[in-house]
Amino acid sequence: MKTKFACCVLAASIAAVGVASAQAATTLRMAHFWPGASGVNEDILQAWADTIAQESDGDLNVQMFPSGTLAKPDSIYEAAANGIADIGATAQGYTAGRFPLSQIVELPGIATTATQGACVLQTLYEEGHLDSEYEDTRPLFMFTTGPGGIHTIDTDVQTPADLEGLRIRRPTAVAGEMLENMGATPVGMPAPDIYTSMQRGVIDGLSFPWEGLKGFRINELVSYHTEVPFYTLIFVATMNQRAYENLTPEQQAVIDNNSGMKWAEKAGEVFDRLDVEGKQEAVDAGHTIREIENPLQHPDWQEPLETGIENYLTELEERGLNQARDVYAAAQAASESCSAQ
Repeated sequence: MKTKFACCVLAASIAAVGVASAQAATTLRMAHFWPGASGVNEDILQAWADTIAQESDGDLNVQMFPSGTLAKPDSIYEAAANGIADIGATAQGYTAGRFPLSQIVELPGIATTATQGACVLQTLYEEGHLDSEYEDTRPLFMFTTGPGGIHTIDTDVQTPADLEGLRIRRPTAVAGEMLENMGATPVGMPAPDIYTSMQRGVIDGLSFPWEGLKGFRINELVSYHTEVPFYTLIFVATMNQRAYENLTPEQQAVIDNNSGMKWAEKAGEVFDRLDVEGKQEAVDAGHTIREIENPLQHPDWQEPLETGIENYLTELEERGLNQARDVYAAAQAASESCSAQ
């Protein structure tokens, strides 16, 4: 009798475990490099994760790994591609030379706000211009910063000549060439390394959007800002293809419903708001701020920026990317339509 009772208890326990397993939520690991307390993490990536959980009725959860804790900034895309992370959000330019056509959106004159830049980049992807660069993952949405300027510790930069000899952190090789054309010495490093590098005197300044100065606390270290919009940094939030295929059709539908232009534009709106906050932080601190309007028509700034655009497109053509100028033209057309929206 005791044996029969024990068997019944065991069978019931096994059945309960089976039901619990069937009902267990799926957890997706998201890797990115922004600080956990940053507006980008809280208002874009965590907001996306919360939406996924809500719309799936708790069947999908996203576990966040900010600040490069799951993968280093320059390895996040590959981590998403090979399954170390289920989802990765990163700057394409952190993987040098990997996304040359996408980085056309970083060129001067393409976007004047983050919302416009996100719309342009997402449009190029949805029109098929960038398909070959993302074949190893499943992009969810793309977005950009607002225009990046130049920020220094103790140099008042009013013309490119003032950059001569300064070591300026550049976010990507594309922006780095622009800085070199303007006389600076570009230094590459991921955003999380900027603060300590400035403290140690490794760099004299950096190129960054206003959002980044607040998010990475750089306003604590710089005193001079030159608003010369010469680049826009692009980002992608992308998913491991196998992780997506392992989801149920219902879970996939939730992911699909929160992919594409809807979240690209939401991300752009957040970056635009954070730009305003970052600049206000510098204003409140009494920093010197110079504004260079329409640098592509400015007598001091036009030549190095136009040279940088032409050099980049020529470089892509020399690499066999003969569609580079077509993509550039498509980006300019998208810029106009996204601005109108």
